[in-house]
Amino acid sequence: MIVDVHTHTPQYRDPVPPEQVVMQHAWRPDRAVKATVCWEEYLAAQAPAEKSIVFQIAWHPGEWEDRLSGQPAGDKSWYQRPDGRGNLNDATATFVRAHPDRLIGFMALHPHDAHCLDELERCRTELGLRGIKLGANYQNFDPLEPRALAIYERAQRYGLPILFHQGTSPVRNAPIRFAHPLLMDEIAARYPDLKIIMAHMGHPWQVDTCVVIRKHPNVYADISATFYRPFSFWEQLIKATEWNVLDKLLLGSDFPVATVQETIDGLRRVNQVVEGTRLPRVPEEAIEAIIHRDALALLGLG
Repeated sequence: MIVDVHTHTPQYRDPVPPEQVVMQHAWRPDRAVKATVCWEEYLAAQAPAEKSIVFQIAWHPGEWEDRLSGQPAGDKSWYQRPDGRGNLNDATATFVRAHPDRLIGFMALHPHDAHCLDELERCRTELGLRGIKLGANYQNFDPLEPRALAIYERAQRYGLPILFHQGTSPVRNAPIRFAHPLLMDEIAARYPDLKIIMAHMGHPWQVDTCVVIRKHPNVYADISATFYRPFSFWEQLIKATEWNVLDKLLLGSDFPVATVQETIDGLRRVNQVVEGTRLPRVPEEAIEAIIHRDALALLGLG
């Protein structure tokens, strides 16, 4: 089975109006990204994945404008503007219900929302969302503060996996250290039964990610948004090879930043950067195992 564990809910059900198309030139170094997408574009980009996990990001209550460095107000098309509490999660749930054979929805929460735990319960019981997306250095919260710990406790109780944005981000008013992989070590130690996905292999701290996923049985990392930096991609997979944690890596595209097929092709090309050298290679069988890993079974979602 091919599972994409990391995708973002499309903003439009129908084709994107031409005046609403936003091209992002900063998200990846090799090409621009069409940031505003519709359902049909999302589903086409997910081939050949059989299942995909999809979610949005909940911004800090009342702090929407001008959060991303270098972007004018309104140019935040990846993150659908909330229109009252629950709108983001309702949009994800509506999309998932339309394609239940292909999609699994995660809820977007913010620990500083006074209604956060109520929203968690609504998403779990009414909307059927089966996990949680958090990004401390997008959302500007301390991952070890009590309000965040309350989410982890509830997630562990109900078997809701949490996908954390892990690694650097361009959000200027949130400390990068909030998304350092070693914080996941402390969270996993406190909540040993909580299923955790560390996104992006914690770039640029991939070694720290490797030691955390090696230590904790229920902690995994996805490879989303990494293949288009070819040398660091090879380097991080070699580090995972040497730390013997290739079996803890999950396939993720970070759509709309990349498609599933692009990500698979990038994996299969990972050793090209060292062709003609005596540098080590990532084992081909391990590459195929990442592509076909049944992440849903590992996360308790199968």
